[in-house]
Amino acid sequence: MVTAYVFLALLAGAAVLLVVTLLRRGNSRTENAEGLLIEQQSRTQAHGDRVSFGTFAVHNAPPTMTDQYRH
Repeated sequence: MVTAYVFLALLAGAAVLLVVTLLRRGNSRTENAEGLLIEQQSRTQAHGDRVSFGTFAVHNAPPTMTDQYRH
C-alpha cells in the first residue's frame, strides 16, 4: 500500500512541476526582428503546406498556382 502512495505522490509531484513550468514560461512572443522573420516564414510555410497537402489537393485535384508543381 505504501508503494501506491509513493507512486501517486511522485505522479502528483510531476504534474505540479509541469504546471509550474508551463505557467512560468508564459505566452511571450519573440521580440527581436530575426525571431519575428522566422515566425513569419514558418506561418507562410505552414499555410502553403495546408494548401498543398489538404484534402482537395491530395485527392486527385489538378495542381493550382499555390502548389509548387513542376513538370
